[in-house]
Amino acid sequence: MSQGETIIRFEKVSFEYGHNKPILKEVDFSIRRGMKMTIMGQNGAGKSTIFQLITGGLKLETGAVHVVPKLTIAIARQVIPRDQLDMTVREFFQRCFSETVYDIDPRIDAVLEVVNLVAPHARIVRSFSGGQQARLLLASALIQDSDVLLLDEPTNNLDKAGITHLRQFLVDYKKTCIVISHDSDFLNAFTQGVLYLDLRTRKVEQYQGNYLNVVEQIASRIEKENSANARLAKEAIEKKEKANFFAMKGGRLWLLAKRMREDAEDMEEAQVDVRKEDKTIRHFTIPAQKDLIGNIVTLSSIGVIRGHKSTQKKVNISLKKNSHLLLAGPNGIGKSTLLEALASGKAKGATISPGTTVGYYRQDFSTLNFEDTVYESLLSVAKGLDEQEIRSIAAGFLIVGDAIKTKIGSLSEGQKGLVAFVRLVLQRPGLLILDEPTNHINFRHLPVIADALDKYQGAMILVSHVPEFVSQIRIDEVLDLNS
Repeated sequence: MSQGETIIRFEKVSFEYGHNKPILKEVDFSIRRGMKMTIMGQNGAGKSTIFQLITGGLKLETGAVHVVPKLTIAIARQVIPRDQLDMTVREFFQRCFSETVYDIDPRIDAVLEVVNLVAPHARIVRSFSGGQQARLLLASALIQDSDVLLLDEPTNNLDKAGITHLRQFLVDYKKTCIVISHDSDFLNAFTQGVLYLDLRTRKVEQYQGNYLNVVEQIASRIEKENSANARLAKEAIEKKEKANFFAMKGGRLWLLAKRMREDAEDMEEAQVDVRKEDKTIRHFTIPAQKDLIGNIVTLSSIGVIRGHKSTQKKVNISLKKNSHLLLAGPNGIGKSTLLEALASGKAKGATISPGTTVGYYRQDFSTLNFEDTVYESLLSVAKGLDEQEIRSIAAGFLIVGDAIKTKIGSLSEGQKGLVAFVRLVLQRPGLLILDEPTNHINFRHLPVIADALDKYQGAMILVSHVPEFVSQIRIDEVLDLNS
């Protein structure tokens, strides 16, 4: 097969979940062999749905997805499915193949080296950190040595070293790759084209060029279309005003007025339906629990993982009202384990003031019941608010209409993240624990979220590997587990 040939083509593809959740509408685009493409779009627009249609995980309703014969496709999803978390590393990789692979161990070692991860083959997947699981997901796609590599938010949970390693891998990668990500710097290093999924029209716009060039192309096009629309609108108004003037004169001038009205209508129809920019969530605050006094949380020692062994490290940290702590360190050192233990009240060497409400944003969203509807999930933490008030707060996070009746498990990962933030607003916590809160979230929302965290007046413990995000938040103390 020749480099540059079309290997995947969407032709008038439409898809919806049920009758009330349209995702794609008559979508057309094509992927050529050897291309490195990015899929852009707002949370819930249908980016992951496109991946599932490519792999055959979902069946389309109308149109066709054309894939060249014998094309092999591997996908690294956003998160490891729950039914695979209790597998060993060896079992996790073996499931990537339809038949038993008897020489699986050397293959595992080879791909783990590529993703820069040391992972004993008998170790349980659940025991790895979020960043290490992200590397396992990538390795599970690479081990298949497929013609097309699909990566869904591959930088989520990765530390700086992991992102740098992955970026260079994709720069050097010779095969076809399609990536969903909100990390603009990461994408710009290797992207050759962009598929933009418009949440409003449900269409896909295809662009050529690196990521930042495409963003400029979109902005330039919108500016030109807005300018043309403004000119046509002005001319249409002038035509209507003249038409009204001539209509008053009667006689043959009435016919002229009629033609001028028709011209005005043509000008209005000629205005381009300009693509609206992605909506951004409204500015919000996370109210702190009232009557917070003294030390809200005290840490005298913490668990640190080194060489797959956990040890206790002595520290002396006390967080009062309006104190923000950043927990730092590389993937696998025990940050998420510590946060989980704190949230559950089981952390050794940690004391949380009695009566403190703990708001916990967990990176895998396992604090959410996936069988609940969004409304049921929000109602369970709402304190004395009626349905109208809950819906109003949810609307600020772009959760509107029928979305509030949707089951949590049916939402995109980004939408789950927004639901998690609504819950924090409703909870009014005294201690806020946040584990990688930028994961899966549209980059347009991040400054709004950072502003809310910056102004939070309770005690806060944050883990994030996104320096630009952290730089927008007031941090009073940094605890580096690696020091």
